[in-house]
Amino acid sequence: MRKIVLFILLSGALSTSSWGENIIRPGLWEVTTKSDLLALVPHIPSEQMQQLTKLARQYGLEMPQIRNGTATSNVCITPEMAKQEVPTYFYENQSGCTVKNASRTGNRYQMELTCDNPQFKGNGYAEGVFITPESFSGRTEFDSVVQGAPLYTKADTEGRWISERCEVVKPLP
Repeated sequence: MRKIVLFILLSGALSTSSWGENIIRPGLWEVTTKSDLLALVPHIPSEQMQQLTKLARQYGLEMPQIRNGTATSNVCITPEMAKQEVPTYFYENQSGCTVKNASRTGNRYQMELTCDNPQFKGNGYAEGVFITPESFSGRTEFDSVVQGAPLYTKADTEGRWISERCEVVKPLP
């Protein structure tokens, strides 16, 4: 369950937050992800939540604030990241995940996700749209098996540009 929650946070918060040259503005972004699975976070024992927080830090992330099925975090997008046509680095080798058939047309994007590690296996799909260079919305769906239990989840994500400077938040590795 920890890996799937981290994956949702990564996929929702990160998949849409740096898509394409002249589409997204570099800087500090606030990203909000809503999911039924995130609504279960209050029921995760504190010891497992600490492990999840530690896992997030291993990927260079701070655990976002999670309330009422919504995770809110700040993400730093560097100018180099904002220029990338397809930011597969958000998924490649993250929790054993890879990106396939990633494409972008104008301000819209889509990609297929495949994850395969000992605790978490599955396939998913992400799509989104940049409404302006300072706002986006997206959706991720994922069908998986987590520690032997089937799990289907979806997440809706919205982001808004906050500032040109990312002094408080480190860029993603």
